[in-house]
Amino acid sequence: MEDISSKSKEIWNTLKTRWIIISIFAAIFTTGLVIGLLLKSGGRPGETTLSIGTPDSKTLFWTCSMHPQIQKQQPGKCPICGMDLIPVTSTGKDKKTEGMRQIVISDAARELMNIQTTPVERRYVTAEVRMVGKVDYDETRVGYITAWISGRLDRLYVDYMGIEVKKGDHMVYIYSPELYSTQDELIQVLKRSREQAGVTSVFPDVSDLVEPVRERLRLWGMTKEQIQEIEKSEKPSDHLTIYAPMSGVVIKKNRQEGDYVNVGDRIYTVADLSRVWVMLDAYESDLVWLRYGQEITFTTEAYPGEKFVGRIAFIEPILNEKTRTVKVRVNVPNLSGKLKPEMFVHGIVHTQISTGGKVIDPHLVGKWISPMHPEIVKDNPGECDVCGMSLVRAESLGYVTADSKKDPKPLVIPVTAALVTGTRAIVYVELPGTDEPTFEGREIVLGPRAGNYYLVRSGLKEGEIVVTNGNFKIDSAIQIQAKPSMMTPEGGGGGGHQHGGGEKPSKSGQEKTMVPGGVQAEFQSRLQRLESAYEAIAKAVELKDITLFRNEFQVFGEALGKVDGKLLAGHLRMLWDELSMLLNNDVVEGRNIKKLAEMERLFNVLTNNMNRVREQFGTSHDAQSSQPSQHHEVSSVFQSQLVKLWEAYLSLQQALASDNFSLAQQAVTHFQTSLSEVDAEPLAEDAHEVWKKENFKFTQILQNMSQSEDLKTIREKFSLLSNETRVLINTFGPGGFETVYQMHCPMVFDGKGAMWLQGDKEVRNPYFGQAMLKCADRTKLISKEKDIDHKGGHHHE
Repeated sequence: MEDISSKSKEIWNTLKTRWIIISIFAAIFTTGLVIGLLLKSGGRPGETTLSIGTPDSKTLFWTCSMHPQIQKQQPGKCPICGMDLIPVTSTGKDKKTEGMRQIVISDAARELMNIQTTPVERRYVTAEVRMVGKVDYDETRVGYITAWISGRLDRLYVDYMGIEVKKGDHMVYIYSPELYSTQDELIQVLKRSREQAGVTSVFPDVSDLVEPVRERLRLWGMTKEQIQEIEKSEKPSDHLTIYAPMSGVVIKKNRQEGDYVNVGDRIYTVADLSRVWVMLDAYESDLVWLRYGQEITFTTEAYPGEKFVGRIAFIEPILNEKTRTVKVRVNVPNLSGKLKPEMFVHGIVHTQISTGGKVIDPHLVGKWISPMHPEIVKDNPGECDVCGMSLVRAESLGYVTADSKKDPKPLVIPVTAALVTGTRAIVYVELPGTDEPTFEGREIVLGPRAGNYYLVRSGLKEGEIVVTNGNFKIDSAIQIQAKPSMMTPEGGGGGGHQHGGGEKPSKSGQEKTMVPGGVQAEFQSRLQRLESAYEAIAKAVELKDITLFRNEFQVFGEALGKVDGKLLAGHLRMLWDELSMLLNNDVVEGRNIKKLAEMERLFNVLTNNMNRVREQFGTSHDAQSSQPSQHHEVSSVFQSQLVKLWEAYLSLQQALASDNFSLAQQAVTHFQTSLSEVDAEPLAEDAHEVWKKENFKFTQILQNMSQSEDLKTIREKFSLLSNETRVLINTFGPGGFETVYQMHCPMVFDGKGAMWLQGDKEVRNPYFGQAMLKCADRTKLISKEKDIDHKGGHHHE
């Protein structure tokens, strides 16, 4: 019965999943269809508007509303999802002024799409951090009543927990033979000392023994008055009364009457509840908004509507790996005694945010605060009234001033304006001064989220108008036009070639765009400096040096700023604007990288963007080369050694395509062995220098691959290996590389896309393996003069 029930649940879950997928496809199809009709119906006479399946219009191509990178000349079904392809038509003259991410929407279509906008502004925003926790004892106000001498507990004056005691109250009556003998010793020493006073004796002077005996009794807990009483009465006692060393509540009774105890055994635990701790759990994503000394408001279920206030005194440096939270301690006065340990509380911190995600607290601006007791805040430097430590400036604890000159207000956009794709986002900006509403997609780098706003690190300017409602509809319309969008960052096929204009690939098979004469030398010279900066970043990655990585990205940003897009015109200018925007976002992230994993991720993104620059503008991966894509003539012997590397690469590609981790490991080892056997000594000086650099890069990539524990990690590095292998073929081929196909999958790495190489044109995707074996939108023969270029569709042989 259990098997039948389990199978029924499995069938139901499968059906439910399919219905959800079908519903999503239907919604997207409907959205695309409506947008297409809107764009057509709202257009003016004589204008070009891409639309979907409209009469009396010329069909440009057939596409899938779910996968717009699929573009075919005939109707049919999508090779990915199986949906019917829909026609994309033209109804007028071409809008040559539209950019790669721009779209024109008529006033009528705008109204029906309910597009709403708001300006980008600078303002202080407030982040609200909610936490839960409970009341706890203040550990600095917890004391213990212990046995200072061995003996028997004859009387415990506090019979049960929860009783409040005052400092000096009697707590324990303890019997100790050792105490009796020591008191008797004190009496005898005093007698002997008085007898020797003023009399010459042959016996040693015992007056020096009096004080050590008294000290021993004091260490056992006897007061000065108790010792004086014994000396006066000359009657030793075998019992000792222990008094409370502090005021508070007895929270634990450790012993019972009649128990024998040793020195150090705890008898009572006493806690002062006039001040308590509140221990809250903060999620790691909220830590950016929390600071020492911040005021926090919290409530309890015991006192509905009543708010309690405290200040953050400590943020634990260790994250709980199970709950993914960090303990935040708040010091709270509790003179009324309402807050009781173990009470549940709900806390709220309202954090005012400045530029860069820095925290502003108007109450602490210019103040001095105790580093141990945040409730001690003064206008001038001095010492803490509690612990005596020197006060420190509030700014040293992570706060900034509210001075707009020193710390300007942050640039923010509403949360609804951003289509988030990881650390970056796509926003749609309404362009000013246009005849009809024109919107431009823009990739930006986001800062942290503060309430209903995102802080913007890069990509927008104050006053620009962004779409806050209807942006997904605009993105769908741009996606159908095969332009770069949130779902397809590189456009219909991922390479930017679907956006109109541009040159056809050269006879050599290199997918690059030649820069017009007179501009080529200067523009590519500046791009070559960018290549040099990229090489320095790659070196930092190889060394795993985060500080060097950040510094080299700063240099890269300076080199990028010197590449003048005004040297280009038309489609070339649009191409560079697109790529420079992406590279600039890489720079913004790169200058602030803090973790090794983030460094490697960003380098992969940068490498992909730089490869697009090389493909479009013909620059060389060898930064020292004076000519773009410089080819080096080498001997047939050297080429035969490189063929072994090519064979090792193909073995690895096939292993990944078949999802075989064991074969992939063997292929990596084979690649490493073949690489070590390459003899580059006979090469000319220039070629030898290029080989040294490529050899170093291959070595680092393969070393990382050899340490991989799963296919996913190897596949992430395989993209870099493919890039370097193509450089090798372009630099030293064709030789033994007569048949090399370059293929591209737009869906890998969260839609960023990646390419790989094969020896034949039958698609075997190494990134998805058997899950999407035939996924490829471009296939190009790169080592012959003839191009076989399958664009506009996932290739399924």
